[in-house]
Amino acid sequence: MGPMRVLATAGHVDHGKSALARALTGMEPDRFAEERRRGLTLDLGFVWTRLDPPDGEHLALVDVPGHERFVATMLAGVGPVPAVLFVVAADQGWQEQSQEHLDILDALGVRHAVLAVTRSDLADPGPVRADAAKRLAATTLGAVPTVAVSAVTGGGVDRLRKELATLARALPVPPADADVRLWLDRSFTVRGHGTVVTGTLGAGTLRTGDRLVTGDGTTTVRVRALQCLNEERDAVGGVARVAVNVHGAPDAVLGRGQVLLTPDRWLPAATVDVRIGTTPVEELPRASTLHIGTAAVPVTVRPLGADTARLTLARELPLRIGDRAVLREPGGRRHPPRGVTVLDVRPPPLTRRGAARTRAAELDGMTGRPDGAAELRRRLLVRRTELEAMGAPAPAPPVAGDWLADPEHWTALRNRLGEEVARHAVDRPLEPGLPTEEARRLLELPDRALVDALADVPGPVTLSRSRGRLHRQRREPVLPPPVRAAVDTLREELERSPFHAPEAGRLAELGLGRRELAAAVTAGALLRVGDGIVLLPGADTRAAAVLRALPQPFTLSAARRALDTTRRVAVPLLEFLDEKGLTERVDDQLRRCRSGGGRESNPPARDPRAPRF
Repeated sequence: MGPMRVLATAGHVDHGKSALARALTGMEPDRFAEERRRGLTLDLGFVWTRLDPPDGEHLALVDVPGHERFVATMLAGVGPVPAVLFVVAADQGWQEQSQEHLDILDALGVRHAVLAVTRSDLADPGPVRADAAKRLAATTLGAVPTVAVSAVTGGGVDRLRKELATLARALPVPPADADVRLWLDRSFTVRGHGTVVTGTLGAGTLRTGDRLVTGDGTTTVRVRALQCLNEERDAVGGVARVAVNVHGAPDAVLGRGQVLLTPDRWLPAATVDVRIGTTPVEELPRASTLHIGTAAVPVTVRPLGADTARLTLARELPLRIGDRAVLREPGGRRHPPRGVTVLDVRPPPLTRRGAARTRAAELDGMTGRPDGAAELRRRLLVRRTELEAMGAPAPAPPVAGDWLADPEHWTALRNRLGEEVARHAVDRPLEPGLPTEEARRLLELPDRALVDALADVPGPVTLSRSRGRLHRQRREPVLPPPVRAAVDTLREELERSPFHAPEAGRLAELGLGRRELAAAVTAGALLRVGDGIVLLPGADTRAAAVLRALPQPFTLSAARRALDTTRRVAVPLLEFLDEKGLTERVDDQLRRCRSGGGRESNPPARDPRAPRF
């Protein structure tokens, strides 16, 4: 099957849209006998043909109703397609519904069209053709090719087919790898197959076996089979009309206005900030209906700026930056439909005084075109998956995990982190570094991984990480002067008697309480070998050298005498040497030195539950 182009028809209720579709395709677009009997299309019809037989592009026509009562259905048909065949009858001219359909196309920003003046066998098409072309030229459609046709005589149909072929070639080709958002226009049950839904696939690719999720995220379905133009397909790429046999959703869950999505790639939006064209925002009714795809959702409108507003949706929709939609007043009598461009699908709350004015000024600078760098400047920190789900590409690689950061904000955070670490060292010198979790709270970061990543970034204050804490310049903190002076005094005493650990009274006399000792041990100025027992760094290897000179194995008493110390020190020191692998027990009474020198690292206490300084 060749590529497909999809167009919608538009125009007044009885200007011959369905008859023209039938003349172009040889197919009947009306769904129901009642529609054919009355000569009206009340629901969406669908027909297709090849533009250049036998292997040219397929042209699919979504035939939409023209009657005012069914404008919502018309919106459902036009919404997902990029181009339109606009129909006006030569014998009736421009009508009220002609204008409403044109207003909708203009609001949606549709830019591709062909104008067909039907029933040209019943009246001179010239005046109507000129009038309609002028009206279309004043909208986003611009100057369009026009063809006078007659579905009865066949006059002009071949010329129309050529114009449609030219139009088809000018239509943009959507990316095949885009995330799927399939707005549904029908749902029905086929015996033996289950639920079948239909819609216009605007972009991306559907494949049998794919998993899709409903718009509210509550239900996952599997694609059991695909049809395109009544042919079974393994894969279909947009733009295309598709029928999808799905498994996993109750019939009540799927229907017109619902949507099937690529999982984990869309954000459900309940509040959006938008730009609204034409009508001054302050004139908008507070209660309106938002039409996008095939969905029609009541919204509450809060004006913000001259042409911007906040919409609060009655139900969440999967929207992205740059989406075009239509805002229509219920009944549609007072104001014409307004075009809406989505600017932000995750807007900030407006809770503070003056927040609305500030937000209006910010929205003035938004274009509605997805811009990852601009979004990152506004949001400062955001997950890459969330930014892409908003419709904006990631402008740079993540700084940590899935997190993206605005470069200026990231630099400012790094500087603040250095300042907080330095402040902590001054304010709490006995605590070994700023805890990572405390740093996260101080910087108001959503993830501790961001703190770790910041610590690795070069900055005015060099930082290092150790045991869940951040340190300034060196791996361990610098001791405050009073503690350093006390440790220096203790060092002089221990150098004279290296294994005479000071008594608790002497430690208190020097001002070395539990916190001060802990800081000194962490700084590497003292070696803790037991609860309340401190020696100089290296005392463990020095003790092992002394003990290695004893006859092996040796007793606790022999070790105490060789080390010239007390039992109070000898017992924990020997246990400490056991833990380091410098010595080992032979039995309850004897130990011996181990060959190989043991482990060089400073291990934790022998019992993790043992008290610490």
